[in-house]
Amino acid sequence: MLHKLSVKIIPAILAVILVICAAWFLGYRQGMGRQASAPSGSRHLLFYRNPMNPAITSPVPAKDEMGMDYIPVYSDDAATPAKSLQAQADDFFSEDIPVFGLGTVTMTDQGIQLSGVQVAVAVQEKIQRALRTVGLVVPDETRIHRVQTKVGGWVEALLINYTGQLVQKGGPILSIYSPELLSSQEEFVKARDLASHLSSAAGDRASAHGLRQSARRRLELFDVPADFIDALERSGKPRRTVTLLSPADGFVTAKDIFPGQEVKAGMELYTVTDLSVVWVDAEVYEYEVRDVHVGQEGILTTTFDPSLQLAGKIAYIYPTLNRESRTLKLRFDFGNTDLRLKPGMFVDVNLQIDYGESVVIPDSAVMDSGTRQVVFVDKGDSRFEPRLVKTGVRTEGKTQVLSGVKPHDWVVVRANFLLDSESRLSALIDAALANKK
Repeated sequence: MLHKLSVKIIPAILAVILVICAAWFLGYRQGMGRQASAPSGSRHLLFYRNPMNPAITSPVPAKDEMGMDYIPVYSDDAATPAKSLQAQADDFFSEDIPVFGLGTVTMTDQGIQLSGVQVAVAVQEKIQRALRTVGLVVPDETRIHRVQTKVGGWVEALLINYTGQLVQKGGPILSIYSPELLSSQEEFVKARDLASHLSSAAGDRASAHGLRQSARRRLELFDVPADFIDALERSGKPRRTVTLLSPADGFVTAKDIFPGQEVKAGMELYTVTDLSVVWVDAEVYEYEVRDVHVGQEGILTTTFDPSLQLAGKIAYIYPTLNRESRTLKLRFDFGNTDLRLKPGMFVDVNLQIDYGESVVIPDSAVMDSGTRQVVFVDKGDSRFEPRLVKTGVRTEGKTQVLSGVKPHDWVVVRANFLLDSESRLSALIDAALANKK
């Protein structure tokens, strides 16, 4: 088959070369004729140029390395300098040429069969694409609690002893001795006693009650538990130590305190993290940004646990792009009541992108040079026409066509590179014949 193709192609190439040579020779003879017939003094001579390379000039008559005379250039020719054959070839074979620079190819039935040209029909159908990305499980920042003390003192006992321990909201975490808390308890007891003694005058009783409420409020602001204050009000005996409680449910993810340690107001004691809901930070490439939006559902799967499959939604799209990886970060919310997702895990997140209905052709039909996309359309009678197309997404061996091809058009899906060569050759012959005329 290669021998038969070469028998057809080689004579065509030789014919093109002969046509180009003939066209150049005619142009050269015409230029020489113009040189001989131009009367002296009737035109202003500028310089002489190399007949094969117009960029080489001479102020006096000269010959090139092949012995050909330089062509004179007059003032009325300077506005339209001729291009060299190399420049003309570069212009023709440039990727920026319009599609009509490719010629329609006509083949015989035998040629189609021998070259293996195959076609497929363009269809109108719904196109979808699965977008898969890798995500990192991280704690929900809105469920992280810092446990701090609002008074200075010394830690008497730790009731939460190690990182990773589970605590419940309202559960005891440590006992602290604080002179400030002890004096606040004494003030509360005195205000209580004063209020109980001043029962005769209504004004004095109201004032004493206000002092007791103020003293109680002071203890509450120091995070003293309510049941501790109630017991103090009943007994009237201040306690040396006060037990502080956890502000939230979760796991202790940081611990910076030890028994006997002095603490100051505002010092961070524990970090308690609620993992019943976690975030998954995933990234998509720059060209995929247009396909994602807040509220879009994603399915979480893992390679280490095939039975795990959770549905979550995009809760936030970060506003900046990673300059190194050219990716944009997305944040998903996933429920984690059974605690199967651990912070630091890598998971897969799958998004189903729906592009609606559009014209779809096989991937192999598109010849993509990077700056343009071309397909060959079967026009019938063994004629194949090149078309510029604008493509969209590609998925599962199919390409979305935004313009250039209509439904029910037949496009070449095999041997289209051979058609491209024939098309360029056809256009080159047409251009050479046009220049000859």
